[in-house]
Amino acid sequence: MINQGRLSLRQALVICYLSDLVPALKNCMKLKWLLIVLFIHLCSQLPAQQNGDPKLTEIWKPVPRVVSPGATPSDAPSDAIILFNGKDAASWQNKNGNAFNWKVESGAMTVVPNAGDIQTKEGFGDCQLHIEWRTPAEVSGEGQGRGNSGIFLMGRYELQVLDSYNNNTYSNGQAGSIYKQHMPAVNVCKPPGQWQTYDIVFTAPLFNQDSTLKSPARITVFQNGVLIQNNVELWGPMQFIGVPKYEKHGNKESLLLQDHHNAVSYRNIWIRPL
Repeated sequence: MINQGRLSLRQALVICYLSDLVPALKNCMKLKWLLIVLFIHLCSQLPAQQNGDPKLTEIWKPVPRVVSPGATPSDAPSDAIILFNGKDAASWQNKNGNAFNWKVESGAMTVVPNAGDIQTKEGFGDCQLHIEWRTPAEVSGEGQGRGNSGIFLMGRYELQVLDSYNNNTYSNGQAGSIYKQHMPAVNVCKPPGQWQTYDIVFTAPLFNQDSTLKSPARITVFQNGVLIQNNVELWGPMQFIGVPKYEKHGNKESLLLQDHHNAVSYRNIWIRPL
């Protein structure tokens, strides 16, 4: 077999020259290709070039820090911040600054309809977030009124939570959508009452000193282990009516979970600042 992997740039240029640039061979295709094949064969017999020092492309420092992974992909790695462990909601408060007022039982925290949104006491920017959610097993309502909640990165960029199992609604408002912006690549929702997972990589937006946008937010999302948002660019914060528009905000802001008047539950929430 002809070992084309050994061709140098010079050899490749010669082949191009033989195939395209020699006027004498224009009308003699058999001779032209015979010369090309012969040239490639001769080149394959030459020893591979070993010029240069491989150490020039080796990086030894800095050394990546060691992080111990969880026992499963859903378990928090050693450097994660545990936001909810199923026992208490010490990391959370009501959006208005009052005490946490959702229900905590059976390892989950559940929306109390009309209790209000909750948010973390600590702010975050670039991050990896793992969060598990469950819509009510008893189906009630339809469209946006069925198992609705939302995960708001930095308190304003919404990843939709919704019972989208056999539930018709607008595509950029179903579960896994960046609400009113990007529909999910696929619908991988489980039936209502079953736990589902989001694994999120979020890049916060950057702003110039004059408050103009320097670089937009970006997000990658896996739902139930399936890629549904692939490093998409956010148009701005969640906007129910009209076109989103960026406004300068802090480098770190609270993670917010929405009370949309449906008893959606959350568990196993951890985050890694990046």
